[in-house]
Amino acid sequence: MANKGEKKALRGRAGRMQGGRGSGRGTKRAVRLWGRHAVLAAMENPHRSINRIWATHEMMDELRAEGIEPAPDVRVEFAQNTDLARLVARDAPHQNIVIECDPLPDLFLKDILEGDPAAPVVMLDQVTDPHNVGAIMRSAAAFGAACIVTQDRHAPPESGVLAKSASGALETLPWVRVVNLARALDELAEAGYWRIGLDGDGEVTLAEALPAGPVALVLGAEGDGLRHNIGQHCDQIARLPISSTVESLNVSNAAAISLYACAMRSF
Repeated sequence: MANKGEKKALRGRAGRMQGGRGSGRGTKRAVRLWGRHAVLAAMENPHRSINRIWATHEMMDELRAEGIEPAPDVRVEFAQNTDLARLVARDAPHQNIVIECDPLPDLFLKDILEGDPAAPVVMLDQVTDPHNVGAIMRSAAAFGAACIVTQDRHAPPESGVLAKSASGALETLPWVRVVNLARALDELAEAGYWRIGLDGDGEVTLAEALPAGPVALVLGAEGDGLRHNIGQHCDQIARLPISSTVESLNVSNAAAISLYACAMRSF
C-alpha cells in the first residue's frame, strides 16, 4: 500500500499533540474520530477529507483484506493499543483505529428542503450532550429524516464521541447549523412544513398532531425542554403518550419514537 509518510509504531508521544493527552481533540480546525463504524463511514464519505490515520498493524491488515485502502495522500502511522488510547477521549473504545480529518462542509437549510417532502426535519433546541445528539442522528438516519438542525452555539461540535454514538450517521445524515433557530423555523414554515414542538405538557399527542404533509420535529434540551421562544415558533406542541409513572424520556429516546411515528404515517 502506497502511503505518504508511513512510519514505525508510535511511542509515548502519541496523543500529546495539540489538544492534550486523552482529550480526543484534533489539531486546530481538525476533527479526530475513532471506532470502526465511525472511521469507515468517514473513509467512504466523498465529502470528508482525511489527513491522518493511526492504527495497529492488525487493523490495517484487516481493512486491506476487506478491500479498504486509504487514499494515497493520507498519512498512515502504525501504533500500539496503548498509544491509540492517548489519542482519544478518556476510556473511549477506539477499536484500534483513529483518524484526523477536516470538518464536514457547511450545509444550508434551503438546499435540504428541496429534497423529499416526506422526510422529516429534526431540530434540536440547545441539546448539548454529544452522546444524545449522536444517538438522535443514528435514529434520524435510520428513519429517513431529511436532516438534523442545530444552532452554531449551544450544540456540540463534530467529535469522536458524537461520531461513535452516531455509528456512521454523522457521515450520511445532513447536519445544518444555523445562527438562529427561530428564523430557521420561519424558513421551514415558508417551505410548507408543519412545525411540531415535543413537550410533556402538549395538549395533543404526536399522533394527533402529525399532518399528511412535510413536518419538522422540534426537541428541547435535556432537562429544560423547549425554550418559550422556540415553542412560540411551532405550529403545535405535542406530547408522547407515556405513562404517568414516568416523568419524561431521554431526548434521544423521544426523538426515535417521534421519527418512527413519522415513518408510519400516510403521506
